[in-house]
Amino acid sequence: MKSADEIHSIQQELRGKGVKYCIGAYVDIHGIPKGKFVPIDHLQHMAEGSELYTGYALDGLGQAPNDDEIASVPDLDHIIQLPWQPEVAWMPADNTYQGEPYEINTRVALKKVLAQAAEMGFGFNLGIECELFVLKQGEDGSLSIPNHNDRLTKPCYDVRGFLDQFTWLDKVATCINNLGWDLYSFDHEDANGQYEFDFKYSDALTMCDRFIFFRYMSKHYASEEGLLATFMPKPFADRTGNGAHFNMSLYDLDTGSNLFACDPADDPKGLGLTELGYQFIAGVIKHGRALCAVFSPTVNSYKRLVRQGDMAYFSWAPVFNSFGSNNRTNSIRVPMNGGRCESRNADGALNPYLAATLALAAGLQGIREGLDPGKPQDDNLYELSEEQREARGIEFLPQSLIEAVNAFAADPFMEEVLGKELRDEFIRYKVREWESYHQTISAWEIERYSHLF
Repeated sequence: MKSADEIHSIQQELRGKGVKYCIGAYVDIHGIPKGKFVPIDHLQHMAEGSELYTGYALDGLGQAPNDDEIASVPDLDHIIQLPWQPEVAWMPADNTYQGEPYEINTRVALKKVLAQAAEMGFGFNLGIECELFVLKQGEDGSLSIPNHNDRLTKPCYDVRGFLDQFTWLDKVATCINNLGWDLYSFDHEDANGQYEFDFKYSDALTMCDRFIFFRYMSKHYASEEGLLATFMPKPFADRTGNGAHFNMSLYDLDTGSNLFACDPADDPKGLGLTELGYQFIAGVIKHGRALCAVFSPTVNSYKRLVRQGDMAYFSWAPVFNSFGSNNRTNSIRVPMNGGRCESRNADGALNPYLAATLALAAGLQGIREGLDPGKPQDDNLYELSEEQREARGIEFLPQSLIEAVNAFAADPFMEEVLGKELRDEFIRYKVREWESYHQTISAWEIERYSHLF
């Protein structure tokens, strides 16, 4: 908590920049930002937790109608003045309950595990690759590619398809750089109408805050163009889906040095990872099927996690709980030159705080227990026979949301990390999502069965 003088100084600085209102944006179980707007004159009260919320009105915050209200407390070290609405200052926030951190808030959960890592001398760096579609939505709700020239079978890195959407891309890229996030690459991705932005990694809490804001910001700029930006994992059956690959490493809190990095010549497995890095990966793999529920948290996510499906070529998405080198058929990849690991089953619909919490906790367990992930998988795993897969001891990732949620529920480590209430809230909402989907009569069913029987 900042002092009254510090808050007053921030208040004066924001007022000088034209800010009239502040929002403390916390997230629900899905990672969707929520909050109240407060006039700048009341920033001091807001910072003290003046803004109260009926938790029962929100998804996954574990409250009944008779419970006391929860409060939100803004993080005044991560303020963003909205570029398109400079009267508003956006601040990520945590929930509190009766003056204490609220255990069913996912940002609070991440801070708790980050503190455990700090006790071991570790900081957690995270980079999230931001993939999304920019589409036209018809009056009937249907989605289509707005650029009729963006029609290649393999449009990845296509310059024409990129420049045709330049106005929107430039707005997003300019915003990223003006915020100091250090955008270093952006491109037309592997599907028609799909783009990716890559900006520099940071500490995990900051990166999760940025990802939440990025989703909001990119949607705003798309709406200015009459378009819809969507992070939906798989909008089209015959095109690749939206990943949000988690690039993870630990660093030494005293020196800042990367604890996963070493010369590949000094690594017996040849990937440029330290023993600590392999132990971290082993922990993630140990809980890989359960973690899939938070990395890929929707019904639609599992339309993405297929080898090929309705596509003309391989999907790039992982279907195996495995790791390897620069091999995109593993769920965990160690990119060229090592020094980090990338979880590839993470998709654009995730709650980044929840996913980062459990990935870090699993990695730390791998380190504490000295786990070994085994031999890296370098083959095209999509083409393995079932006999070859079983001989290598490679598990499938879950193939549906309910399978993933069942794996999550069956792993006691999830409750150990999150606590019973947050763990149960996640299961409750995801089972309900599955049941709602499963009980819906789809157009596919009507077309297939109405005249057949």
